Amino acid sequence: MEWKRILAPLTGGEADAEVLAASAAIAAPFEAELAAVHVPADLAELMPWLGDSLMGGVQSAAIEGIRDAAVQGAAAARRRCEACGYHQARFTALSSPIGEALATESRLSDLVVFDEAASRGRGPLAEAFRHILLGEQRPVIVAKRPGPGARLVGGIAALAWDGGKEASRAMRTALPLLARAAKVVAIGAANASDRRFDLEALARFLGLRGIACEIERIAATGDAGPALLAATKAAGADVLVAGAFGHARLREYILGGTTRTFLSHEGPSLFLSH
Repeated sequence: MEWKRILAPLTGGEADAEVLAASAAIAAPFEAELAAVHVPADLAELMPWLGDSLMGGVQSAAIEGIRDAAVQGAAAARRRCEACGYHQARFTALSSPIGEALATESRLSDLVVFDEAASRGRGPLAEAFRHILLGEQRPVIVAKRPGPGARLVGGIAALAWDGGKEASRAMRTALPLLARAAKVVAIGAANASDRRFDLEALARFLGLRGIACEIERIAATGDAGPALLAATKAAGADVLVAGAFGHARLREYILGGTTRTFLSHEGPSLFLSH
């Protein structure tokens, strides 16, 4: 199955240019639509807070300021979308309820692209990243700044494998990406998981789909994240495909774990699925 719609949430800020560039780089090999959507602050969600803290004319001025910021942000996002140069880019400015509108867009997209700040809980799209990945269970790309010659599609793809359902879902959802990779390296740390898994069986599964897969076993216990990142770097990977928050997801999201290690440390761009 081919990817045909790549969703790029935008804020109207400077980071939009990088998100659009990454999204276009993913969409182009598939001749996919790039759906650029402006995600403003939702006035309906902010009203209770404004009502409790501001009165009269101050409240009215605050509301107008939020509305003006949304209009200006949408205009800036539209300009960057038009300037990205991708021939199948389509721009939409979302309206309230913003969260539900973005979720609806994600349900009709093959992949959602976020920048690194959102994935680390910073900036206006931090909550959107969490909800799209965990609530909507949509696959996401965390587009990190690539090094010279790095390619999100057509480069080297590393695949973190522990035999779990999250890793399986990520691998299967990423098949279009893996099929176009110059090289696929499956990395597993058997001692870091209580699951029994067979890297050779994974390689056979991919081979039946015409995807050659190298295997690398690493030694790690507990949080395998650092060892997986080190192996990914050694392989020269441009993107790491991994299941997200597979172990007690709330605890891992708050306190840390392999996924949090991937998100908080330097490394390649991430393809994540929960």
